[in-house]
Amino acid sequence: MYILNVAIFEIIINFTQRFINYGCGSSIMKQKENKSFFLMQFGDTPKLRVLDFLIGNHFFDFPMTEIARGGNVSYNSFKGFFEDFIKSGILVKTRKIGKSDYYKLNLNNPFVMNLVRLDWSLTKRNVLDDLKISA
Repeated sequence: MYILNVAIFEIIINFTQRFINYGCGSSIMKQKENKSFFLMQFGDTPKLRVLDFLIGNHFFDFPMTEIARGGNVSYNSFKGFFEDFIKSGILVKTRKIGKSDYYKLNLNNPFVMNLVRLDWSLTKRNVLDDLKISA
């Protein structure tokens, strides 16, 4: 029971660090200190950084500028593959506030749901491996 609680605590810490690293950044792009398990496993490319940000914040919707900032990619890079994400159903428009359209991860898309599950699986596996090593 104790190990399970510690594992859950580690998962919460990981996602809290993601939110701090992604969600509360300045307007200057900076290098992330801790890569997520998702990025460590699959590589650090602009598309994957944006997907990683969206998976970590899948409950929220964002304007394009915030998605680019949160994913630590330039706005112009994000615009380059944004339409692909819309066409493939990865992103869905949720609302419009002023001139800004807001988008979020399309959790009704089976591919997206498998990515979310994969991210959780990688996180759990790595956290449990860390617990075994430290025990």
